Amino acid sequence: MKAAAFDYIRAENMAHALDLLSENGGDAKLIAGGQSLVPMMAMRLARPSLLIDINRLDTLKNVEMTETHVKLGAGVRQRDLEFHPQLQTFLPLVGKGMQWVGHEQTRNRGTVGGSLVHADPSAELALAALVLEADLKLESKSDGSRQLQANEFFLGPMFTAVSDTEALTQIDWPVWQGTHIGTAFEETAIRKGDFAMASAACQIQTCEEGRVRRISFGVGGVDGTPLAFPDLAKTLVGQTLSHDKARHISHEAVQSTQPGSDMHATAAYRKHLAEILLCRALLTAYAEAFATFDAS
Repeated sequence: MKAAAFDYIRAENMAHALDLLSENGGDAKLIAGGQSLVPMMAMRLARPSLLIDINRLDTLKNVEMTETHVKLGAGVRQRDLEFHPQLQTFLPLVGKGMQWVGHEQTRNRGTVGGSLVHADPSAELALAALVLEADLKLESKSDGSRQLQANEFFLGPMFTAVSDTEALTQIDWPVWQGTHIGTAFEETAIRKGDFAMASAACQIQTCEEGRVRRISFGVGGVDGTPLAFPDLAKTLVGQTLSHDKARHISHEAVQSTQPGSDMHATAAYRKHLAEILLCRALLTAYAEAFATFDAS
């Protein structure tokens, strides 16, 4: 199929883009990389009457790294983030998740903000943002700017809290402080680069004797949005993580999910897969954190 007819305007700056959104409301869509929007338009799942091109706005491509935060413009290319020399130091979980995002060709054009706004339940960056409790900055002409946490941003499949006149402009990722931090990102798809049947991510910080000091984990592809489990995570603080404990926590987490069935997997299989992947992510991240303690 081909996309329905639409008008096209290249925004001169962010203020111009917000003006156009304010004037056109839900009939307009922002486009930068187009790796999610254009296929949806081709299948006529999305039919905007106006495309607002923000691809060349340098203000959306900034990368600012400090000891406590990484601030990314929404227009940062996924490929640029993947090969950023300091990413593994500041955001190792994001670095591992990036390897699963689409294919090299799509990462060359796709943007961080575009992936988050698309809100695919199996999207790797969405899961990482939820697990790391990222803050997302939204801007509009009429209401100015506001900050949302990732757990407030994702509302359902392909559905976010961004209004018709707002634009996602920046993502603020907290950087965990201290040493002995381990991360893991696990995923299974029909082919590498395809949409995940299920995924899991975990970040752990340990203290002496391998006890968990801090932990966050979640799963993707098994519900309307990616999911994190802060209440379950709290139960592991101060404990060592055995294989049996990881299996129990993974089982408890996945029982609350509601996956769908399709030609690739049944709902029951997706639940089972997510449980296995989460258990693996917990143990892999824990082993990495504990290994850095042993080596120090």
